This record gives sequence, structure tokens and C-alpha cells, in this order.
Amino acid sequence: MQEKEDMIQRLTGVKSSKRNYYHELKKNVRKIEKQNMQLDLINQVVKSFNIDMPFDDMLQHVLNRLRQMFPFDHLSLCTVENNSLVVSGSYPSELAVLTLGTVLDPDRSLYTDALRRRETVLYHIASPSVYIEDDMLQQLGMTQMFLLPLISRHRPLGVLSLCSTSTASYTGADLAFLQQLADQLAVCIENSRLYNEVLRSKNDWENTFSAVTDMLFYFDSSQRITRFNPSVIAFLELNSDQIQGRTCTELFEALHTDPCPVTECFATGHTAYARMTFSDGRLCDSFAYPVLDDIGQMYGAILYMKDITKKVHIEAQLIQSGKLAAIGEMAAGVAHELNNPLTAILGNTQLLLREFTTDTPEGKLLHDILGCGKRCRNIIQNLLTFSRQDAYTFEPCSLNEAVEQVLSLIRYQIEQSDIELHIKLADDLPLFEGSLQQIEQIVLNLLLNAKDAVLDTIDSIRRIVLRTEAAQHDGQTIVCLHIEDTGCGIAPDRLEEIFHPFFTTKEARRGTGLGLSVSLGIARAHNGRIEVTSNPGAGSRFTLLLPAAPLPMEKGETYESITDC
Repeated sequence: MQEKEDMIQRLTGVKSSKRNYYHELKKNVRKIEKQNMQLDLINQVVKSFNIDMPFDDMLQHVLNRLRQMFPFDHLSLCTVENNSLVVSGSYPSELAVLTLGTVLDPDRSLYTDALRRRETVLYHIASPSVYIEDDMLQQLGMTQMFLLPLISRHRPLGVLSLCSTSTASYTGADLAFLQQLADQLAVCIENSRLYNEVLRSKNDWENTFSAVTDMLFYFDSSQRITRFNPSVIAFLELNSDQIQGRTCTELFEALHTDPCPVTECFATGHTAYARMTFSDGRLCDSFAYPVLDDIGQMYGAILYMKDITKKVHIEAQLIQSGKLAAIGEMAAGVAHELNNPLTAILGNTQLLLREFTTDTPEGKLLHDILGCGKRCRNIIQNLLTFSRQDAYTFEPCSLNEAVEQVLSLIRYQIEQSDIELHIKLADDLPLFEGSLQQIEQIVLNLLLNAKDAVLDTIDSIRRIVLRTEAAQHDGQTIVCLHIEDTGCGIAPDRLEEIFHPFFTTKEARRGTGLGLSVSLGIARAHNGRIEVTSNPGAGSRFTLLLPAAPLPMEKGETYESITDC
């Protein structure tokens, strides 16, 4: 207060002169202008500082502004990284005292000494050198240097150096300003580091969240979806707008699934589980986990969903395979037991035929008995072959033979169902290389499906046509089996699903949905394929295509049955 009164007295008092008045006025104006420039500099530095700004750009901006007030020629910045002081920025770069990335010696570096003391240092370049920076500073023509420690929240962040090629004097106000500038830079650098740490953690979390192949949802306190990973879009086949902001009930009720466990999780505050079944038959194990704050209050939930469709189908297929293996073993035992009395029947019939001619009533009856016995023997033999568990071998096989073997098993069953059976087997059909028993399984599955389709129709025409032929495809000879029926047909939207494991339109007692899936797997194992065309209400045609064997080949190449269909 006294200082202000003295100043007013000097400017307006009786003893003052006009010369003193203008001299003091100019002096105070320059002082005020300098203070304004200092405040403006700090303001501009803070405003222009960008978290992504390189240190060199930041130093360039600071130096250009400082040169309006101080004779500084070079700025450099060293930051603390892993408890070491490292050169992080320099401007102009051609006047760099130390190269970027240099780790400073904590015992002989002027920078580390200033940071350890945590106070502003005005250093005059020494000769002979005391610090490792002296020689380099002299080579650049520097005579003095300010070292300003950067401290934020009592934590050392680095050192800002201001170098000059000329010697100048500085007031206490200048030193206070420079330290204030350093403090503002320290705050900016600390904020940048904190932001980058948060950004890095966010990116790591998002990358981890996106890398999970199973589905993940995050629900906020209003039970609405705020985050989800890309697997959700791929599984649900919806776009982001159709998922974002919806509740669990809104999302999954539209997909005709079971209730979502998120509702239960919010109601109980505990982990909830549900097995969700989608309208297309896919299954998901779903777990909803509560997200709690520091005091244990729930403010969100994580929904984890895993597609277990394939796993469940494989488990069911293994169970079914076990049942089929047991049935095959039982059929083999029954067939062996039937062979003994059948041998006696055939033997005695042949003995009796020696005494009766075929033109007698007795001879005709005995001849019928012999024919039926032989047919039974063939059926039993085919059952034994079909149920055999040995490793399959690839060898030249006849597609016609496979058809005839299967017909010997189920032809009577088809004809007894009042179904017309038309068979057109091509003469001189090329052989294919493969397993006759497995191809018989394909023929059997396709023929039984055709029979069931015909029986499901109300049309008076019940007909199945089996036809084999050879054809050319891409310069290769292939053998084809066509099985056509006049059944109910297949809807166009289901043609792509019929080969999926366990997909079936039959009643539980009539099918498992494995026939076409297994058949397709066998065909692919033989480098073949199965094609289907269908007209709903008019029938279907399934075609098995196998590459013909180019030359006769020797038997014995081992082939293991493919079960992953």
C-alpha cells in the first residue's frame, strides 16, 4: 500500500518533474506489457497444448513466444521414464545438446542434478567441463542455460532447459515467471500421460472385448445394451442399430428365444444362467454377471453367450452312434442265430427237391421255400456286412452293385407300402474307387427318405425311380445315382438346412436327422457330392455323384470311416 502511495507521489507530487513523470510512466507501461505477455504466453501454451502434440512442436511454440521477452536460442525437454531421465524433445533440432532417446547419467548429468534438487538452476557453461553436457553446449556456442524442474503433484516428471548464446541478467520476477511456465507445462504433460494411459487401457480392454469369439453384451442400469463385441453381430445377423439400446427382452423375444437371464440377474443381483434356444435351432449357454461398484451396488450386467449347437449335436451324434453300434452288434448276433436254422431249411428243401419235380404241386411249394430261404440268406448276409465295424478299404466298386445290395434289404418293404419302384441301372457303368459298404449306406438313407416322403403325400401316385448313369463333368467321368420320388417335396428355404446334423421334419420315432448329414460326409470322403432339387408338393430328386476310377486299382488301401459330417 505504501509502495502505491510513493509511486503516486512521484508521479503527481509537487517535487516531481515532467521528465520524471514520463520516465516512470513508460517504465510501468513496459512492466505491465511484459506481465501481460507472460500471462498471454502461459495462456497460449495451455490452450494450444494437444495431448497428441509431439514434444518438438510444443517446444517450438513455447520458444517462439519466449523469444519476444528473453534471448533464448534453444529449448530441450527431458522426461522421467522407468525411473531414468531421457531426452524427449529438442528445438531447433540442429542445436540439440543430446540426441533424442539418450538416457542421462544420474551422477554426471546437469539435468539429473537439477531434478534431484527440485529448484530452478541458472547455469553458466563451465570450462573445464564439470557435467557431461558442458562440452556439447560449448560446441554449440551456448553460454548459459536455465534448468526448470517439472513437478506435478509432488512427482518429478522431467526438466525443461532454456539455452542462450548470450549472457543476460534476470530479475526475480523473470525467474518466478519461468518457474510458473514450467509448472504449467508439467500439468499439461501429466494430463497427457494420464490421458494416454486411460486411452491405452481403453484400447486394450476394447481389443480384448473384441477378440473374444463368444458373444459379450454390456447392459447399463436401465437394462439396455450399451456395448457388444463383433461376435454378436455375426451370430445374430443384425446391424448395430438393431442391437444398441435395446433391452434383453426386446432383443431376444424378437428372435423367438427363451427368456434372457439378464432380467433374473438384475432382479436377484446374482449370476444367472439359461440355455437359450433360437428359432433356427441354434443353442447358446448364457450367463449374466452383475457389475458392482465399490459399495456393492449393482449398476450394470455382463451377458456372456456361447454357441453350443455343434457341441450338443456332436454329443447327440456320439450317443446315437453308440445306439447304432449296439443295434449293429445285436443284428449281427441275430443274423448268426438265424443262419443255423436257415441252413437246415435250405438243406432239407434241396434234398426233398430230388424226389419231386417242379411240375408237381409239392415241387412247386418246395421250390418257393428254397427261393425264400435263399432270399433270407442274402438279407442276413447283407445285415452282417452292413453292421461290420472293420476299417473300410478303398477299392474299385460298382454303384449298381451297391443299389442291388440295398434293394435286397428294403425292396419288399417298399413294395408292401404300395409304392411303385422303377429301377433303371445303366449297363457298362464305370467303377468308382471307394468303400462299397459306405456307399450302400448312402443309398439306403436316400431310399428310406424317399419312401417316407412318398408315404407323407396324399397323392394317389406313389412312385420311386432309381437310375444310374455315367456322365462327363469338367473333363472327368463321374457315375451318378438319381433317386426320384413323387413325395411332398422340400420348401426352398429348407434346402440348405436338410444336410445339417439332426435337422428333420419327421416325427421322433421315424428319424434322427442324421441320415443326410452322414451321407454327405461319406460322399465328400469319396471326393463326391450330393445334389438335390425339389418341387414342393410334386416330389424331389437326390443325386449322388462320384468320380469314376480312371484305371483298375489294387485292393488294400486303408480308409477310416469319417464321422465328422
